[in-house]
Amino acid sequence: MRLDKLLTNLGVASRSGCKEILKAGRVKVNGETKKDGAWAVPEDAKVFLDGKQLDTRLSRHLMLHKPAGVLTAREDNKQKTVMDLLPGAYHALGCMPVGRLDKDTTGILILTTDGELAHRLIAPQRHVDKVYEASVEGALDESDVIAFEKGIPLKDFTAMPAKLEILSPEKGRVTVQEGKYHQVKRMFGARGKPVVALHRLSFGPLQLDEGLLPGEYRELTKEEEAALYRAAAMEK
Repeated sequence: MRLDKLLTNLGVASRSGCKEILKAGRVKVNGETKKDGAWAVPEDAKVFLDGKQLDTRLSRHLMLHKPAGVLTAREDNKQKTVMDLLPGAYHALGCMPVGRLDKDTTGILILTTDGELAHRLIAPQRHVDKVYEASVEGALDESDVIAFEKGIPLKDFTAMPAKLEILSPEKGRVTVQEGKYHQVKRMFGARGKPVVALHRLSFGPLQLDEGLLPGEYRELTKEEEAALYRAAAMEK
C-alpha cells in the first residue's frame, strides 16, 4: 500500500494533510525518513510519526460497553452515536457496529472493520446467540417461557423460538438468534410485559467484559477474534 494512503486510512490526516506531513519529514519507516507518498510500505514495516510508532493494522475488532442515550450507527447529523465514543482512527479504518442496540439499550456491542464478518454474525441462519437481561412491568410466569419457546407472532413477522429464563417476577434473561428492530422489547410487549430496561450480556461466544464501564471499549484478544470468526463459519 502507498505510504500516503496508509497514513490516511489510519486517520492521521486527510490525503493532502498526509502529503504535507511527509514533505515535512515527520515520517520514518524502519528508521528511514520517507517523503514520497507513493512509496510502497512493506507489510511488516514499522512506521513512526514524530517519533511515535503507529499501529498500522488495518483490521480491527472491538468490544464496547454501550451506554444508554447513544445511537448504534456509524454517523448521525443530530444525535451522538457509538462511533463518537471511539478515537477517530477507528472511523477512518471503516469500523462498523455489528448489528444494532436500541438507543436506550445497554451492554455489549461488537464493532469490526470486516463487513463480511459483521453480516454473517447477524444473519439468523447462523444461529448466533444474543443474550439479554430485561426488566419488565408486570410479573413473568411459565406461560411466557412457553410462548417464547414457540416463537411469538408480531405484527410484521413471527419471532424465532427463544429461550426465556425467569430471574425474578420482574426480570428475565432471554436468548435470541435474530435481532430485528426493537425485537426483544416487542416480544415482551406482545406478552403484556413492557420492557423498562434492557441490557445485552453476551454476543455469540463473547461476554461483556465486566471491567468496561459504560462508554468504554477495548480491542478483542486474538482468542476472542478467532471465536467470532468460528461463530461466523469464516477463516481467520
